[in-house]
Amino acid sequence: MEDTATAPLLPPYTAAAAATTATTVRSIDDAIETYIGSTSASAQLLPATLVGLAWAFDAQQTFINVFADAMPPWHCTSPSCFAAGDSASPCGQTPSSWNWSLPRHTSTISSWSLECASPALLALPSSSFFAGCLAGGILLATLADSRLGRKNTLVLSSLAMSLSAALTAASPSLLAYAALRFVCGFSRATVGTSALVLSTELVSRRWRDRVSIIGFFCFTMGFLSLPAIAYASRAASWRTLYLWTAVPSLAYTVVIYFVIKESPRWLLVRGRKSEAIETIKTMTCGSRTSINSSFSDLTLLTYQSSYAGLHIIFIIVFDFHKIA
Repeated sequence: MEDTATAPLLPPYTAAAAATTATTVRSIDDAIETYIGSTSASAQLLPATLVGLAWAFDAQQTFINVFADAMPPWHCTSPSCFAAGDSASPCGQTPSSWNWSLPRHTSTISSWSLECASPALLALPSSSFFAGCLAGGILLATLADSRLGRKNTLVLSSLAMSLSAALTAASPSLLAYAALRFVCGFSRATVGTSALVLSTELVSRRWRDRVSIIGFFCFTMGFLSLPAIAYASRAASWRTLYLWTAVPSLAYTVVIYFVIKESPRWLLVRGRKSEAIETIKTMTCGSRTSINSSFSDLTLLTYQSSYAGLHIIFIIVFDFHKIA
């Protein structure tokens, strides 16, 4: 028996396996592979890459507090003030003896005069965000496999994340700011998992291993783009930083709603065979005219439950844990 610890998560693509799949339809995956397996690489990879781009906007909202809530530089304006190099904070100085080096609106700390606030209060917005991630991860985990599907979950999560980020720019106080960060964290909890599962189910087995890393690449690009955006808007308000990340994310959400199709595998698992067939026809540019026959006597294997997507995510996380 093959050692499960060393067995690959995704079986490697081979021509022989592809030929066997083309003639023997034993499961949902085999039936889908029969029709999209020979589709051109661009027709499969472009939609999957577009889906994976959601990770870039997710990364920006994850790390945006690092720049929006940073302690801005300050300087002494009176001999009674000790040098800025002797202290990281102007707290304790006479208000007339120092001043911010940048406009007050560049950071939440200077905007709301939080230079003397406790560390717990300063960390409240970022803590609220990750608390929202935890709550969203628990409460929304099964939506992509059960009721909404992969695409709808990704669209709604991305939409809520974008809108909450845009509303954060209008926060009137620290408490409102922290509350909106919680909503943003709650909303983005399913962005990564939905994008990962949807992108891998829109391609054939030949490309699945490559597509699975696109999301992580996009997450890295989103993380690296955030310092560039923050630097470009270093003299502008911290509210501008949220708008510069929220508006492109909102535009992206609109694009994937109209361009990306639902996973045909999820549609078949949920018993929506006619919709799955139409989706596959669209993915193959209408070149397949006799798809119905392959799905007429399809037998669903026992492991392919409505929670198979969560099972895949669990295996991926477990395998990464073993590698670490």
